[in-house]
Amino acid sequence: MKNRLIVTILLGIATFLSLVGYAYLFDKRQAEKLLSQMTQLSPTEKKVAKVFFDNSCQYCHLPSAELPIYTQLPFIKESMEQGILSANRFFRLDHLLNGMQDPTQLSEADLAKLEYTIRHNTMPVPAFVHLHWWAKLNPTEQKVLLDWIYQQRRELFIPQNTEGVDVTRSIQPIPDKLKTNPAQVKLGDLLYHDGRLSGDGTIQCHTCHQLAKGGVDGLPFSIGIDNQEGSINAPTVYNSAFNFVQFWDGRSATLADQAGAPPLNPVEMGSKNWEEILAKFEKDEAFMKEFLSVYPAFNRDTLTHAIAEFEKTLITPNSAFDKYLKGDENALTEVQKRGYAHFKSAKCDTCHTGIAMGGRSYEYMGLYRDYFKDRGTEITEADEGRFVQTQDPYDMHRFKVPTLRNIELTAPYMHDGTITDLKDAVRIMAVYQSGKQLTDTELNEIVEFLKSLTGEYQGKKLSLENK
Repeated sequence: MKNRLIVTILLGIATFLSLVGYAYLFDKRQAEKLLSQMTQLSPTEKKVAKVFFDNSCQYCHLPSAELPIYTQLPFIKESMEQGILSANRFFRLDHLLNGMQDPTQLSEADLAKLEYTIRHNTMPVPAFVHLHWWAKLNPTEQKVLLDWIYQQRRELFIPQNTEGVDVTRSIQPIPDKLKTNPAQVKLGDLLYHDGRLSGDGTIQCHTCHQLAKGGVDGLPFSIGIDNQEGSINAPTVYNSAFNFVQFWDGRSATLADQAGAPPLNPVEMGSKNWEEILAKFEKDEAFMKEFLSVYPAFNRDTLTHAIAEFEKTLITPNSAFDKYLKGDENALTEVQKRGYAHFKSAKCDTCHTGIAMGGRSYEYMGLYRDYFKDRGTEITEADEGRFVQTQDPYDMHRFKVPTLRNIELTAPYMHDGTITDLKDAVRIMAVYQSGKQLTDTELNEIVEFLKSLTGEYQGKKLSLENK
């Protein structure tokens, strides 16, 4: 009996070591094969890609990666499939590799996620390392990745002529201003507050994005023409110039594109077509004279361009947090500093990243728990997020991350407008997006930190005074 047990143990060890040997050889071949396909990358980028492939990141973070044969075993297959699904919701390696070839496609949030992973040694998970002993970043590999991340931030995402920027930090201060054309801004300001964009003259851009109310209207869903209710919470217009796309589902690539959508939306502004809109303004001789003194023609493109130019001035620098980033240690209270530490510890800054602390990526709502199941109400088209535009299953429930700038002013929260209290919003996001149950102390301190993000517009701090 004892001898049989010894033989069984030895066979088990031999089988395990055989699997390890097979995995090692398979990993090496895979790494070489994948790297050979990266013909468009520079030598530096190839070094970065090699780090990923040498550490077998592709198995969980490339949706179409070739997997070792052992992953088909009944007791491994289901776990592996679930792990890959979850891993791809967090981070897609193919998106990062595509961003190397086309910098316009590189995600600032992906850089933040990768940096967090490196600094905290959170990947690969222990279960993977048990079989793939070599799949752990060494100091040299960590430096290769971090140096590349900082280079991308410096070249692509750091705001110019702004004090307090730091390539080793995922969040940057808001610049004091963006370059604009004053004459175009003046026209855009007029148009932003002009009801002639709507079918009956009652709805302006400002109706749903009120500058005295944090750039929102304070409603779960905005009220449009004929008192119709929208289907998704209106995001703030402040700092929208820093978004990589516009709308929760990213259907507009630019501010001008976004400005051209609500006028023809039957629930929002309800105009029939652009010919109808333009005709109203063309009857206004004084307006037309001023407009044509600035633009060579009056049409949809020039009209929406003017609105976009005005919206580029709706940035809110000089918050207490911005001052802190610029070196003023006293700009934040000790409570707020602890809140900032909790914020980073919970990985909030890997999605709420960049200048606007958001607006730089699409993220899956419910990484650790099913938000929509727990919400307990029927799923609407608005809940589908980016999927509505792409019809790609990967994009289901994936939304553009909202900015946290001026967040204390912009309740209610979430795309569905269901949360009215900032503390509740933080708690929910920690559970569903970070997998953390925060203590009351941590919650309160994060909320105090978030209040430090309220900035200035036209030299005056935004406030809840008009809410």
